[in-house]
Amino acid sequence: MAAVHDLTPQDVAKGIAEGRYLLVDVREPNEVSAEAYPDGIVVPLSAFDPKLIPDPAGKDVVFACRSGKRSVTASMAAQAAGLPYDKHLQGGMLGWKAAGLPTKTGG
Repeated sequence: MAAVHDLTPQDVAKGIAEGRYLLVDVREPNEVSAEAYPDGIVVPLSAFDPKLIPDPAGKDVVFACRSGKRSVTASMAAQAAGLPYDKHLQGGMLGWKAAGLPTKTGG
C-alpha cells in the first residue's frame, strides 16, 4: 500500500539547500509562469508521466503543487509506477509562501 509523507516547507527548503531533495512541481504551466518554486522542475499533473521526472541522482523526489492535494496524487501515481517517490510538500505553494520562503516569477 502506497503512503505519502508530509514534509513542511521548512524541511523541503532545507533539503533543497543541502542537495537532498529534488522538487517536482506538478502545477500547470500557467500557474508556474505566475509564481514558481525557485528550484523546482515542472511535470504537470494533467499530463503526468513519472518517466518525465529527471533522474534525481541520489536525491529524494518531493512533489509540490498549490495546496498539497495534487502533489499527493502525483506521489501515489509515481509509486503505482514502481518509483519510491513518497514525499510531498504539505500545504503546497500556499504553505511555502506562508512560511516566508522565496518564489520566482516566469517559471
